[in-house]
Amino acid sequence: MIMKKILLLLLMGTSIIALAQKEEVKVTTSSRINFVNPGFDYEFPISKSSSIDLNVGIGVGGSYKNLTSIEPGYTILLSPFYDMQIRNYYNLKKRAAQNKNTRYNSANFIGMRFLGRGPAIARSKSFYRTTEVDYAIAPVWGIQRSFNRIHLLFDVGPYFYFDFKGNSGIVPIIELNIGYNLSKR
Repeated sequence: MIMKKILLLLLMGTSIIALAQKEEVKVTTSSRINFVNPGFDYEFPISKSSSIDLNVGIGVGGSYKNLTSIEPGYTILLSPFYDMQIRNYYNLKKRAAQNKNTRYNSANFIGMRFLGRGPAIARSKSFYRTTEVDYAIAPVWGIQRSFNRIHLLFDVGPYFYFDFKGNSGIVPIIELNIGYNLSKR
């Protein structure tokens, strides 16, 4: 059942990206250090308007309803994560025509995200996970902007989360990240 949901989400995401391949301004390679959830982010083009964004680091996360048991109190988890997004930027050409910044892929995007969280480094005393590793997959919509070397990212999507014991659920997630662009343009 979980695999069917994952395959359906992947099919939806790749279909959306394939339909949106019409930009003339090209996506560029960029790397950055993120501060909100500390990590290293590397983005590289796979077509004129699409990229793969890889992000690894240590993040602060909350609980997924069916993957944790929580006693009253705080529900915070500090763990390593791996985050991969396939993005299609759909307004690069429009931003370039209006003389707006397109450096470091500053544009709006739609895409698919795969997120994996590893064993806890630290957690609230009241926070217990069903397994040490959990995953999420989601279609996302986002905005990415760069102001000189400062990078801002906001995205949102309905996350289908799961572990390999058969526990799963869906939750809306909002991501906000601030980083520093390492590559010079």
